[in-house]
Amino acid sequence: MKQQSVADSAGSQVGIPRRKPLFARVGIFGVGHRPYWDQFPGLLEEMHGKLRALEEKLGAHRVEVRNFGMADSAQAAYALRDRLKAANLDLIFCDMVTYATSATFGVLIRDLDVPVVLVALQPRKALDYTIASTRMQLANDDFCSVPEFTGVAIRMGRKPPPVILGTLHGDPAADAEIAEWCAIARVLHDLRNARIGHFGHPIENMLDMQTDQTALTAAFGCHVVQTEADDLLRHFRAVTDGDTREKARRILEIFDTPDPVSDPITCKLKPEDLDTAARAAVALDRFVEEHALDGLAYYYEGEPDSPLRKLVTNLIVGNSLLTAAGFPMCGESDLKTCVAMLIEDRLEAGGSFAEFHPVDFHEGFVLVGHDGPHHLNIADGKPVLRSLTKYHGKPGHGASVEFRIREGPITMLSIGVKRNGEFKFVLAEGQSVRGPIPPTGNTNTRGFFEPDVRTFLKRWVREGPTHHFALGTGHFAGAIGKIAAILNIEAALVTPESA
Repeated sequence: MKQQSVADSAGSQVGIPRRKPLFARVGIFGVGHRPYWDQFPGLLEEMHGKLRALEEKLGAHRVEVRNFGMADSAQAAYALRDRLKAANLDLIFCDMVTYATSATFGVLIRDLDVPVVLVALQPRKALDYTIASTRMQLANDDFCSVPEFTGVAIRMGRKPPPVILGTLHGDPAADAEIAEWCAIARVLHDLRNARIGHFGHPIENMLDMQTDQTALTAAFGCHVVQTEADDLLRHFRAVTDGDTREKARRILEIFDTPDPVSDPITCKLKPEDLDTAARAAVALDRFVEEHALDGLAYYYEGEPDSPLRKLVTNLIVGNSLLTAAGFPMCGESDLKTCVAMLIEDRLEAGGSFAEFHPVDFHEGFVLVGHDGPHHLNIADGKPVLRSLTKYHGKPGHGASVEFRIREGPITMLSIGVKRNGEFKFVLAEGQSVRGPIPPTGNTNTRGFFEPDVRTFLKRWVREGPTHHFALGTGHFAGAIGKIAAILNIEAALVTPESA
């Protein structure tokens, strides 16, 4: 299956802006061999030019770049180590501008706790053999030290660092790898700094939903902020009619409100349901700001007929707006899937809360969706709001979000838990194909997977996923696999060739 770049999966038809800009801080340094500089006048300046060219490439991908110059001896590497450790970086690029001894790298890979990517981009696509010289060779010897560096990394007890290999100019494949690693840096930055809010509890009896919150911090770095449903209710009570009308106006700009079709528990959006959803959305915004959150997982039922039940059962619209703004919201208190949604969102691929719905054995697909929350920016056209007289399997009633994911490649990420308590990524790539979906007030996408839907689903469940997963647009299992490797988390890609 053709790998799609992370950048290709971006974009939307709804276009709700992000609450916070994407950010990462990356470091860059070059390596070389000090004896060359006196032997070949001007070579050092040329190598710094290559380093600046890479710096410019990185800066085009919404990361803050810090250039640490050249390490060309063991002594320089030891001095550089302390500067890199102090810089609070999310990712480091080692630019292999020419041959360098592994002493310029060994202590760095040993002592740094930041992922390092080796970059070997030679200026020429090939030497001009009619005028080739030692100096020309050295200026294009970017790959020469890579085997030495990866071998030393292994001897230092580290994984061999990944390598970007190609040419400095006119190399789309290398440029795509640079873009992908910058996106990965943004994911890593937010994973280790995110404040994931939580209130309530998993739905009764859903054993797979239980999550060790300390294990989340250990694996990803994020902090789980324990909040109270009553805090949200306090904000709900303070929402004015003017606040509600403005939010309702914005909601109606984003959503269609069609007549019901075949499902008897749906009806055209009721004014009172819109009012409640708008008030809840305003309260959610203020709740998020109060606790400085970057995501939220929740499930709470409240006392029947109480204001709290009315509030907590009417968050679907507000949490879908937040999810589209880069703030993953997870119903059913699913903290693991909240992290999965954050990963997909920071790769600019969406990331809706999803599960499997009925299989269509006639056409060979499975409906993929949920009753909320949803990433509106990956909808195929305008999303729909319907009023539901009941939420199946849960208390309450009110406005619910319905749409299909836009047509094209999709990626699913589930974060399961192994018997020893460690997390595991379960990944799959497929296709969303346009066609009818059930008009139930839920999202649904017609998901096609190779080699066929029956075989795929059997292989998927064999890997131990959790019930839910994040659903995003584009094929980017490769990028998520790299993130898993950095985090030392097992990743299983369910492919047509899976045994």
